[in-house]
Amino acid sequence: MCTALQVSESGYHAWRTRPASKRQLDDAVLLEQIRAIHQRSRETYGTLRIHAELQAMDRRVGRKRVARLMRAAGLAGVSRRRWCTTTQADGSPPAPDLVERDFTVEGPDQLWVADITYVPTWAGFLYLAVVLDAWSRRVVGWSMATHLRTELVLDALNMAVTQRRPEGVVHHSDHGCRRRRGSGSV
Repeated sequence: MCTALQVSESGYHAWRTRPASKRQLDDAVLLEQIRAIHQRSRETYGTLRIHAELQAMDRRVGRKRVARLMRAAGLAGVSRRRWCTTTQADGSPPAPDLVERDFTVEGPDQLWVADITYVPTWAGFLYLAVVLDAWSRRVVGWSMATHLRTELVLDALNMAVTQRRPEGVVHHSDHGCRRRRGSGSV
């Protein structure tokens, strides 16, 4: 193995028997302090708060070092970030699934699939509604807005209808992650 790694045998044995460095010993002490702070916070504090606590205790240490030690020890804080959902919990029954997970079609404008996504920006969320033709996988309608109201989806659908003027197309949407899939006929 030493030959393959181009390391001398004596260098390998010296590395194996070498005592821990001052930095490694200091990291072990620091990690115990980090674990104690993390436990006191009921495992909610992340890197920034633990770093602030260490500074309050007059322990000079870099934030990235705290992050590295926490990551190596498998410690993480609880994120309080607000999550955006794109479904309504109004209890109304979903539309019947006319597609039944079969997205193969014989020609254009027989099946349209739609979805909404959001893009986080510095100013807030930007919502994008898209309608695709399942046959060509081409975007036939889209709409963007800073809100998630019905007109966002309707604008995308109206753009598709205005551009393509289909007859008998099935419009399929997944209704978000917490509701059953459904589709309707246009």
